[in-house]
Amino acid sequence: MKKLPKFFYQQNTRKVAQALLGHFLCRKINGQIYRGIITETEAYCGPQDRASHASRGITKRTEVMFGPAGRVYVYLIYGMYYCFNIVTEREGYPSAVLIRSCQPIKTYKKIIPVGPGKLCQAFRIDKKLSGVSLASNKIWVAKSRLKIKPKDISKAKRVGVDYAGVYRNKEWRYFYNESNLVSRSK
Repeated sequence: MKKLPKFFYQQNTRKVAQALLGHFLCRKINGQIYRGIITETEAYCGPQDRASHASRGITKRTEVMFGPAGRVYVYLIYGMYYCFNIVTEREGYPSAVLIRSCQPIKTYKKIIPVGPGKLCQAFRIDKKLSGVSLASNKIWVAKSRLKIKPKDISKAKRVGVDYAGVYRNKEWRYFYNESNLVSRSK
């Protein structure tokens, strides 16, 4: 399966968030490859987006977001769950796509990867992967033959960003209509 090229991630974040739907999230663990079809994403668009960690500027936690597109950004929430993001757009402009859920093909310990925390458990994603390139053989997104048309994608408000002012109402969460594996109600 062919990896998505770096220029794919250098596009507008909302476009990338929608275009990732239907492609394979792949993770190599102890010589085995685990895969799932991406079914739900959220876009976090630049330093002005109050829901984005980057709105607080460059910190040790967020410096990966300010780097080149096609890198992994992983962070911990509630002191117990990891969230997996893909850095997008141009270097210096911090944007990322949160991968919220996948349709499992083969996952670690048969965990259903619905919701960002469960997804990270299913693919054994933690902070050690933060900063890793998706061109690596540790974690990547592979092209799928599934052709998802714009009419097959729904959008909704992002989850858990009520603090973000006008950005809390942005419908920058995307999901594939044909999948019932999304982390929140449609």
